[in-house]
Amino acid sequence: MPESESDRLKKLREKQLRERDPLTSERKFQRNMSVKEKRMQKPISLGDDWRNIPYVVKYPLFSFIFGIIGTIILVRLWDWQYAVYVGAGVTIGLAIFGAVLGNAIDLREDIKKHLK
Repeated sequence: MPESESDRLKKLREKQLRERDPLTSERKFQRNMSVKEKRMQKPISLGDDWRNIPYVVKYPLFSFIFGIIGTIILVRLWDWQYAVYVGAGVTIGLAIFGAVLGNAIDLREDIKKHLK
């Protein structure tokens, strides 16, 4: 029994010395800085940045652009005084639809990520 007690005391002493090690925080700081430096050395890619933009931003942007193009085509083809207003309404409707669709896709991706 005394051997196990002495082993326990040795382990306790080693644990206390490890916890009071002044270099622990310095090692942690150096490790974090090296990770940050490696991250900074990675080249910036527009493709990666575009993939990181949420769908709730992308889809309304796409639908707004399609709505503007549709409005321009509508005004050129349909000679009516309210064609611009109809095109603007369709553009706003498409943007709202794009926001709802983008939000639904983002929620689906979040659910998939949290299920893993």
